Amino acid sequence: MKDKAITYNFAAHKKIDMKQFFKFMLASMAGFFVAGFLMILFLIAIISSMVGGLKDDGKIKVSEHSVLEIKLDGPIKERATKNPFDNIGFSGISVNRGLGLDDILKSIEEAKTDTKIDGLFLNLSNLQAGLATVEEIRDALLDFKTSKKFIYAYSESYSQGEYYLASLADKVYLYPEGDIDFRGFRAELMFFKGTLEKLELQPEVIRHGKFKSAIEPFILDKMSPENKEQTHAFINSMWNQFISDIAKSRKLSATDVQTVADNLGARSGQDALDSKFVDQLSYYDEVLDELKKKTGLNSDDKVKLVDLKKYAESLPAIKEYSAKKIAVIYANGDIVSGKGDEEQMGSDKIASAIRKARTDTTIKAIVLRVNSPGGSALASDVIWRETILAKKAKPFVVSMGDYAASGGYYISCAADKIVAQPTTITGSIGVFGLLMNAQKMFNNKLGITFDSVRTGKYANIGSFFIR
Repeated sequence: MKDKAITYNFAAHKKIDMKQFFKFMLASMAGFFVAGFLMILFLIAIISSMVGGLKDDGKIKVSEHSVLEIKLDGPIKERATKNPFDNIGFSGISVNRGLGLDDILKSIEEAKTDTKIDGLFLNLSNLQAGLATVEEIRDALLDFKTSKKFIYAYSESYSQGEYYLASLADKVYLYPEGDIDFRGFRAELMFFKGTLEKLELQPEVIRHGKFKSAIEPFILDKMSPENKEQTHAFINSMWNQFISDIAKSRKLSATDVQTVADNLGARSGQDALDSKFVDQLSYYDEVLDELKKKTGLNSDDKVKLVDLKKYAESLPAIKEYSAKKIAVIYANGDIVSGKGDEEQMGSDKIASAIRKARTDTTIKAIVLRVNSPGGSALASDVIWRETILAKKAKPFVVSMGDYAASGGYYISCAADKIVAQPTTITGSIGVFGLLMNAQKMFNNKLGITFDSVRTGKYANIGSFFIR
């Protein structure tokens, strides 16, 4: 009887456990399907939002007496991405990936003759661009001014690059409590020789060219005379161009502009006004009121500001069916072997693009837009070979951006003509190689030793541990 009771109770508990198992399993399955359904709805909502946003961007309509707002508040790339989803983050929220220089220049040129655009409004903050890039935009704005349309500029606080752009405006506005960070250019280098000596890390350098200074931080504790000479030359050349342009636009002398820099003469709004660096101290709403008056609107009306990015996207696409085309090839970033990416210049990709343009009979000339500090000597030579062949086939021109140094200059030198901005940094002729010998550091600092077996006399070349 005892055993039977025990058996009976065990079976009853087993039945209860099975019921609980199926109950929890069904509940889990229901939860899984509900969660999956909600996730699908969430993804549909995000995609709809993204697609809707893309459609809206392409349907901008410019009305009479509009003002093109050039809001430069982020990085400026050589050209805008062609991926329509690039400016949308993982969550569907818009992300500022930066504007393309090509779109900025094209928009300014179009606005010059657009009868619905009365003028430009430079709304400047957090500008991120090299000086040559800023200079190209400034040149485009100067050309825009020949249309007799107005340009107004405003910022809460101008950086030097932002003020360089703003200085050409018909009116330069500054927030009453703002300032202009105007103090001159500088170049600073960090040197690691002392650190390497403490760590017993030995740099092994191969270099050709006294002015090839990239490896100096590893072998010196200050600039070599040659490096100081070239740095002094290009930084002063850029500064002289900078203050000369500002002086001309503001109807000041270069000495006046230099004095402001030397005495921090624009460190407050009133100082900037007294120095004639700005025309008026105004709040943002007051600047908008000025734009209303300039465009003939009433005080109760809303300023018709046109977003630069949307304006660029609304412009008609370039017709590609012409029998006489000029190919523009962008060679941007560090030079590497292979395909590269948006930030690196892959030798395979660039060489292939030049080759394709060379053999295309509808392309009558090639422009290579170079913005690169250099990189791999081998990859540079692969690209250089294609430039030589292209030059033999048709006119070949190089346009330099912020940098065209080292390998960037090497792939440019074969062109029929090279065009650069006064503030473009180029040159840096020479080559270098750098290896680190860490054997003493491991042996003496850490007590770690190494041994090896090799089949060739030079099999250990490049080893970080054994020499």
